Amino acid sequence: MRRRIPLRKRLLVRLLIASALIALCSVAATAWLAVATTTSALEEEQGQDLATDSGILTQLSGYAATHPDWSKGGRTVRALAARSGRRIALTTADRTVIADSARPGTPLPPRPAATVDPLHTDTYSEQGAQLSGIDPRAVGPYRLTAAERLQVDALARKRQHCYGAYDITVTVTRTPSGRAALVGTDGQDPLSYVPPECADGRLNTPTATEDKALDALTARTRACLDRQGLTLGSPLYVTFDVTGKDPLDFRPVIKGKARDGSPTEKAVQNCAHSARRAQLDPYVAPSAQLFLGIGDRTTPRFDVSPANKAKVAGAAGLVLVVTVAVTAVVAGRLVRPLRALTEAAQQPPDLHVRVAVTTRDETGILAEAFNDLTERRARLEAQRRAMVSDIAHELRSPLTNIRGWLEVTRDGVVDPDAALLDSLHDEALVLQRVIDDLQDLAAADAGTLRLHREPVRADELLDQVAAVHRVAADTADVTLRTDAGAVLWLDADPVRMRQMLGNLVSNALRHTPPGGTVALAARRGDDGVVLTVADTGTGIAPEDLPHVFERFWRAEKSRSRRTGGSGLGLSIVRHLAVAHGGTAEAASEPGRGAVFTLRLPGAPPPSCDD
Repeated sequence: MRRRIPLRKRLLVRLLIASALIALCSVAATAWLAVATTTSALEEEQGQDLATDSGILTQLSGYAATHPDWSKGGRTVRALAARSGRRIALTTADRTVIADSARPGTPLPPRPAATVDPLHTDTYSEQGAQLSGIDPRAVGPYRLTAAERLQVDALARKRQHCYGAYDITVTVTRTPSGRAALVGTDGQDPLSYVPPECADGRLNTPTATEDKALDALTARTRACLDRQGLTLGSPLYVTFDVTGKDPLDFRPVIKGKARDGSPTEKAVQNCAHSARRAQLDPYVAPSAQLFLGIGDRTTPRFDVSPANKAKVAGAAGLVLVVTVAVTAVVAGRLVRPLRALTEAAQQPPDLHVRVAVTTRDETGILAEAFNDLTERRARLEAQRRAMVSDIAHELRSPLTNIRGWLEVTRDGVVDPDAALLDSLHDEALVLQRVIDDLQDLAAADAGTLRLHREPVRADELLDQVAAVHRVAADTADVTLRTDAGAVLWLDADPVRMRQMLGNLVSNALRHTPPGGTVALAARRGDDGVVLTVADTGTGIAPEDLPHVFERFWRAEKSRSRRTGGSGLGLSIVRHLAVAHGGTAEAASEPGRGAVFTLRLPGAPPPSCDD
């Protein structure tokens, strides 16, 4: 029976999968390398450009926050352009050039990159600048005088010393307005815990300059709120924060305020921010459009650098190495069993070499088939040797008897009487029977066994065989009976059929003790006619049952040819059954007899004209 190979174990599928994996890895590696290299280069270029553009905008916004106009901005623009390698141009809203690092007459890019306005820094890059939209470096009237800076510095150092007495480490920093402030080791405001001895409140108290600016801011804010029907409850007060937010944190108080985040609170914050922008406007440069680039063209930045070339070469080499390695491993696993089979097949036939089965694919099945072939060859060789030995034994005994009697008769020791001649005749018949059986088996093996088919009635066939063996059955005190039932027809050779049934009946009579029974029966089977020969003899052991149709096989090895037959009768029965298109089977239970069954194709009854 042909063994079905799982799809995933088939050699072709494995080769296809290996090739597909190699191709997939190659394509994936190439695509990944191209995408990764290009993406990395573009991201790096974009990141560099963004960082450069952000730095340029930060520098220009800082200049605008600390200067009332752009009269000295050209120097700053040219310095930034030289450091960044970018063309930088500043214009008014109507594109009147304020400052430009390019030669006069160079066209501007089609769109501005950003707007430089320290009072509306929506593109400013530092953290917290978006809270109020005002560049924290735009301090205007809040900038401390030199004397006030010295006074605030002294207060900051005093508080720093006070913190140190409690093992709190702080450092002194300075805000854009010149005010000193304290920050913790992590850059945060240390006011989350202030020892009572250090909380004098003097460091955060506004100076005279700041009070003056706050009074002006309060007046502007009150005017804005009055227009909205709101009344400012008290002057604005300011706290100082250096944690990244707006250093000037204004806290206006409104009469009738509901809660933080209410419409009233938002209106106050809007008025405070508007008032602050109006207060700072004279101190900052006017808004300007920022243009970056070279004319109206974009210069290509990406090129295959030596590093990228090395990556491409390295990835290609790696893919090649992996491909060769995978192919070598797969080919080695496929070729190794074939080499073992070749070496085993080249060994001398008498060694019957077998190979180890290590896989379940086509190669493994081939190895199993090779081992089965070796087993069959070894078994056939053993059977051939045994058959030659058995034939020699079967022929030697009668020939020895004939030769012996002839020699003693020639020497005059024994007279050639009728009894001696009958004995020699019996030995010649034994030789003839063995030779005829061997000739029948040789013809069956060669496929030249001739059958003369004709319609045969099964019941008549059984009666004929029973009549021939009736005398032998009576002599052995064994009952021989037939049971045909309905009329069944066979298309068979009647002589060969009698030979088959005769061999079975002879075998049954030899193994049935006196008082036993041998029964011949015929019945209709599923696909033909079934003939059985059953006896009540000693039976056949289970381990011997598979060998009953083998040549020269005897259940009892000590049985002689006279009591056990030649050992060829059952083998002839099987070959004749196969020649008729049927089968021969044996079943037995030790001590309860044996049943031999012939399953043969049936035939329709002959017509009256035949």
